Amino acid sequence: MDQNSVERWESKVSSKLRNITKEQAWPLIKDFFNLHKRFPNLATCYGIHGSNGEPGCIRYCAGFSLPTDGSENVSWSKERLVAVDDVDRSIKYEIVDCNIGFKSYESTMRVISDDCDGGCMIEWFFAVDPVEGLVLEDLVSKYRIGLQLMAHKMEEEIETSVHTNGM
Repeated sequence: MDQNSVERWESKVSSKLRNITKEQAWPLIKDFFNLHKRFPNLATCYGIHGSNGEPGCIRYCAGFSLPTDGSENVSWSKERLVAVDDVDRSIKYEIVDCNIGFKSYESTMRVISDDCDGGCMIEWFFAVDPVEGLVLEDLVSKYRIGLQLMAHKMEEEIETSVHTNGM
């Protein structure tokens, strides 16, 4: 099959954070080397190049629930932070190496206001060449569930820090 004729998979999922402001959520999204603290099924995440939150830094992540290429039991990826926008509250990153079949993977995470009740929303957009053995709808479902669980962990983390610090 000619790779040029295959359309890229693109999708966006979002999740609401209740009683959490975008100012509270943003530092957690920007904390590029510590995704494992907030993302389910991610056993480890740490920096292997550069400074956390600075464009060009690279993190190593392992333990996703995505299937590997079959050579290893644990899925892993090396991801480069491409851009950070403190005004737009967004980060853009790309996968530079992995064993989960992603080629030409780009992703953007953004924190936006939710005008209804003072909370905020996290949006997670991704674009990737089709992955053999995966179906786009299944991948989107994994992202949606993962982001919902991540939002819940972020809410718990912020609520705990507010109670601990007496704010």
